[in-house]
Order: sequence, then structure tokens, then C-alpha cells
Amino acid sequence: MSDLDTSEISSINDILSAKQHNTNADVVDVDETLVKLVVFTLDKNWYAFPSENIKEVLSDIPVSVLPGCPASLEGVINVRGDIESVISLRSLLNYGSLTDTANSRILIGATEAMRSGIRVDTVEEIIAFSQTNIKAPPSTLPTHMVPIVTGAIQLKNHTVTILDLEKMFENYRDGLQG
Repeated sequence: MSDLDTSEISSINDILSAKQHNTNADVVDVDETLVKLVVFTLDKNWYAFPSENIKEVLSDIPVSVLPGCPASLEGVINVRGDIESVISLRSLLNYGSLTDTANSRILIGATEAMRSGIRVDTVEEIIAFSQTNIKAPPSTLPTHMVPIVTGAIQLKNHTVTILDLEKMFENYRDGLQG
């Protein structure tokens, strides 16, 4: 993970507030809509979820495997007494399995469709980004990703693909019921 230590700060709003207080730049008041994003990696690719869907960022914690579950469901974790499932985003997006989970993080995502932990390789940034700087989804997206991609931004010389967690969870849930 980059300069963000999630063991010290776990709330998305706490992280953004801390980053805002630590900046030396002058703040200019502009009436522009900001989108808060949790930026993470899978392999060498950068992705983001809107932060309103991410309730917490957890360091790698033990996952209890459940026999008979699909490969995309790693198992369950205990988060302060609450049992949360853990979905492998690598599996859902057709990446190979992650062999070293030491630096991985589990994002606790919640939408109207469902709530679950989502394993990602690393969390790079939690940022507020101007909505006017979000571009349309790239036309070169793989077919399986078209329904869940809402846009893209440039950050630190990387293209960050913004994913729709609500749609992803709906597709996941519907696939399990089918």
C-alpha cells in the first residue's frame, strides 16, 4: 500500500479529513461536485469504487473457507462480531488468483443489492476527485466489464477505471441465483 495506513484510520471520511488537514496547498472554494473514490489495484491495473459504497478498509485478516462455495467467494470474516462474506474481485474480473495476500486489503462494500467484503491487491488512495474530470469508460473494455464500469480518471500516471459496485453486486447475486 502507498502512503495510506488503514490500521490507524478506517473510516473513509476520517481518511479524507486527515488528508485534507495534512495538505499545505491553499484551498480554493469552488462550486464543483466532488466524487470521493477508493482507488485500489488488481495486478498492475488501477480501479476505484465510489466511497459511499465502501464502509471500511481492512488489513488482511484470516478468512474462513466455506466448502462448496463458488471460487469467487473466498469465505467469511469476523468484523467486530459481524460475519461478512469475502468476494475475490480478481476472480470476478477474470484475473488469476492472488498468491500473496500480505499486502492485500478487504473493502467492506454495501449497496442495496448486498453487503460483502471485497478483496483487492492494494489500496492506493482515497481521494475526492472533480466530477468534471471523470471521462467516459474506455471503448477498449473487455465485454464482461462493460456493464460495471462507469468512467475513468487519470491519477499518478495511471488510468483508474471506476466500477459500479451496485451493478457488480447485482450481477454477482443474480449469477448465484441462476
